[in-house]
Amino acid sequence: MEWKKEYKILLSFIVSFFVLYFLPTQSPRFQGAVMEAFELTKWYAREHIVLCLVPALFIAGGISAFVSQASVMKYFGAEANKFLSYSDTRDGCYDDTSSCYRRRD
Repeated sequence: MEWKKEYKILLSFIVSFFVLYFLPTQSPRFQGAVMEAFELTKWYAREHIVLCLVPALFIAGGISAFVSQASVMKYFGAEANKFLSYSDTRDGCYDDTSSCYRRRD
């Protein structure tokens, strides 16, 4: 049994308990911060996911349907020429979709 590791875990539980126990949950400033966090999460879901991620997935689907995987990997794969790969992105069009289009082994 590793006592140092066990004590670190026990200490982290004790510190977490006291931090949560003494949180000022009745404070208007704390409640406002929590509500603002939920509002920011809602904004992120609406703006980023709907306006960026969904179109990127559609573009990735179009690329995978109309362009062969070998040609994509030739220009955007790990062994691709970096200058050619980055210069061919055409204003970042493929940047959003390149992480979605991965080779499936």
